[in-house]
Amino acid sequence: MKRRRQEDGQVSGRGEHYFSARPRAASRTSTVRLELTDLDIQLQTDSGIFSHGRLDPGTKILLERAPLPRVRGDILDLGCGYGPIALALASRRKRARVWAVDVNERAVVLTRQNAEALGRGNVFSRMPDEVPGDVRFAAIYSNPPIRIGKKALHELLLSWLARLLPGGSAVLVVHKHLGSDSLARWLDGQGFPTTRLLSERGYRLLEVRPADEGPAT
Repeated sequence: MKRRRQEDGQVSGRGEHYFSARPRAASRTSTVRLELTDLDIQLQTDSGIFSHGRLDPGTKILLERAPLPRVRGDILDLGCGYGPIALALASRRKRARVWAVDVNERAVVLTRQNAEALGRGNVFSRMPDEVPGDVRFAAIYSNPPIRIGKKALHELLLSWLARLLPGGSAVLVVHKHLGSDSLARWLDGQGFPTTRLLSERGYRLLEVRPADEGPAT
């Protein structure tokens, strides 16, 4: 279990979780290289952030294999960490507004700084309650914080999935050992049609459609 938790970047040090609002871990900045087929950038990271020492393998699978938004509109990176998903999406969709949201204040600041350093003015790094309530999303991408607990995770997903535009979708990456298959069944049961796009190295890539819409054809 200890090895799995280290691989998934779930604990930031001395039992403190990356989803703490104000990490107590002493700041230890470093850089992580985000290398994809269409992008090669350096991002600043810090202790107390999800997978702060490297690019999480699930995140990399999402960025390499997830489909681009099917409709036009704002994009959400839910649980942005230091911003690899938000920055990649903002680079691929320069005219779209990309919202990078996290409960971790250090993560929000880091993503904002990384966006400024890369000249990505279309990234809006915010705490959850700073996103205007009338903003809806063409697409949501997330390596969701499974370890906040099932109840909190379900509440989190339902609150943001309800803001999908018609024709939009969310793409989630979840490891099978962390409950990807049961999460997909639960989402289906909540009225959000969910399809497994692929399985790679134990990670499932799930596409979630808005409530009352069928799966993608």
